[in-house]
Amino acid sequence: MVGLLSAIIAYLLGSIPFGYLIVRWEKGIDVRSTGSGSIGATNVMRNLGIIGFVVTFLLDFAKGVAAVLLASRLTSGSPSWVAAAAVIAISGHCFPVWLRFRGGKGVATAAGVFAALAPLEVGLALLVFAVVVGVGRYVSLASLISTGVFPILLYALSRPPLPIVIGAGASAVIIIARHHANIRRLLAGTENRLGSKSEVRGQRPE
Repeated sequence: MVGLLSAIIAYLLGSIPFGYLIVRWEKGIDVRSTGSGSIGATNVMRNLGIIGFVVTFLLDFAKGVAAVLLASRLTSGSPSWVAAAAVIAISGHCFPVWLRFRGGKGVATAAGVFAALAPLEVGLALLVFAVVVGVGRYVSLASLISTGVFPILLYALSRPPLPIVIGAGASAVIIIARHHANIRRLLAGTENRLGSKSEVRGQRPE
């Protein structure tokens, strides 16, 4: 019963649409009608600049941390329920009930979730993210690569309980699947680079 409660709390925390609320408050528009159509930090940046990105990222990160820490506290650190809370919190961000299940892509929330469980590996994955953005200026590609690398780093460096490894893998699958449109644009060579004119203007990628 306690485990189920921790899962419900994880979903409710993950589903708080901070990016949507911030843009609605600042500009009076639905952030999903602009840019990539996501409620995540990168799309918020297209509307509110770097400050909007940082605030949204930190809030989405924090709700991931909170979901896992609460699940750990409620279930006495049960690896299975903690892993479930991790995946469910990310799913809540991607599919928030408040926005008819149209949310973000889960990167910042996943970073928060796993920072609470494996801070070293998350730090290394974020370093990979920063390097890829710095070299190619594709935020989506950096998100995909760092997401794919994280479960490998987690298993290789920490060897945590199996449910945590499975949770990391499942989370990576969800995030990569949520980037399906970005993957198509990357393959077609039409994905926007960070700082490009269409990014600055907030145009919606075709």
